[in-house]
Amino acid sequence: MSNASPVITIDGPSGSGKGTIASRLAKLLGFTLLDSGALYRVLGLAAERGGLAPGSDNEAIAALARTVEIGFGQPNVDSPWVEGSVWLGSDDVSLAIRTDEAGAMASQVAAIPAVRAALLQRQRDFLGENGLVADGRDMGTTVFPDAALKVFLTASVEARADRRYKQLIGKGIDAILPALLGELKERDARDTQRSASPMKPALDAIIIDSTVMSIEQVMAQITDLAREKLNR
Repeated sequence: MSNASPVITIDGPSGSGKGTIASRLAKLLGFTLLDSGALYRVLGLAAERGGLAPGSDNEAIAALARTVEIGFGQPNVDSPWVEGSVWLGSDDVSLAIRTDEAGAMASQVAAIPAVRAALLQRQRDFLGENGLVADGRDMGTTVFPDAALKVFLTASVEARADRRYKQLIGKGIDAILPALLGELKERDARDTQRSASPMKPALDAIIIDSTVMSIEQVMAQITDLAREKLNR
């Protein structure tokens, strides 16, 4: 990986703020943004619509991962990312993939080793000449092990559940805080205990606990780290 196309990875559990930080950082640096979670969410939605269930239809879901049409931005437009717009074929699924049900399904399909293998190159293909900010759970450990900067962003599960609750309510999506807390705990267990690319900090990652930090504070810290690593 050359200095002309640097990669910054931001990994961490759901609700840690990594998606917001990654989006803002990509805009600030003029880098492409890879929301790897969206890939798994779209795949999970496609599997559900196709009547495929993790556990009993793993091979079929892996085959779907290799062929499913996932797009960012308007369909048939050569643009790597338009924030907030995610497509399954010609269907705008931007809101459909952000429900808790979609998140749970994404976590289940992500635990299938063949699915992770199928999506590996698709994620790496997001890297262009201008650099990349990659947001996910195994970006620094598996997808981009040579990234210039690796951040593992975390927070207490209670803080993350509260953030997720406010995020969903802000989008007009019904949510129940105690249920969110339970779902996050279950997802954390799946993500950290899966056999393929379990969620964990890379050995050279900088760990940031955002439990009592604002988005602005986290953004400032990571921006300083990025500029230091990239000499910008």
